Amino acid sequence: MLAIVTGASSGIGLELARQCASAGFDLIVAADRPLDEAVSQLSAMGVKVEAVHADLATRDGVDELARIVGDRPVDALLANAGHGLGRAFLEQSFSDITHVIDTNITGTLYLIHQIVGRMRERGAGRVLITGSIAGFMPGTFQAVYNGTKAFIVSFSWALRNEHKDSGITITCLMPGVTDTEFFERADLMDTKVGTQENKDDPAKVAKIGFEAMMEGKGDVVAGLKNKLQTAAATVTPSAVLAEQHRKMAEPGSARN
Repeated sequence: MLAIVTGASSGIGLELARQCASAGFDLIVAADRPLDEAVSQLSAMGVKVEAVHADLATRDGVDELARIVGDRPVDALLANAGHGLGRAFLEQSFSDITHVIDTNITGTLYLIHQIVGRMRERGAGRVLITGSIAGFMPGTFQAVYNGTKAFIVSFSWALRNEHKDSGITITCLMPGVTDTEFFERADLMDTKVGTQENKDDPAKVAKIGFEAMMEGKGDVVAGLKNKLQTAAATVTPSAVLAEQHRKMAEPGSARN
């Protein structure tokens, strides 16, 4: 069995790769950061591991990953690569904005289009797409990131329905605030959400997502508090949600 895991250098992606290795999948792991340590840890689990160091926001990066896969059948695709971006929209550089969109949406869809196309020919395969509970609320001071995750949540359900009789399952993992490098990379360490204590354990989040994928579920929200927050978001006016998000993500809110 072969699994592809993107964004696998650390955090949820690395933990998803561990879950795959524990289940006996050989791995192709990809990330835009060095993967040497991840490969070392995963190889020690007794599976074959190949690494692709590439920017999956670009077509060239995704094409490189597809080239490494070659004609081999892929049993599971765990499309986890993603970037955050904090601060007000007009204070962000447009190159940073487009990189988030290209990583979270365009590159993810390009990879899925290629790999799931091959799965369809075989009539079998599992796909896990990492969304976020952020996709259920307007992301004041994270407007682009939350918007990309809203797209991913909607897309994953549509793709699942298109393949309901194909032998392919599509699952969307929706984590909440998780203890990873996400907040440092997104420039959120002066915010309440970035400095929040008791963030979710990425290993637990990954286990929940992997098990949901293997069971063929449509989606899974990781953690009870996140499930409650998501349920509340579906009945709360968008203006209220936007103000609540401001209190979490406004620059300097960590000091308040």
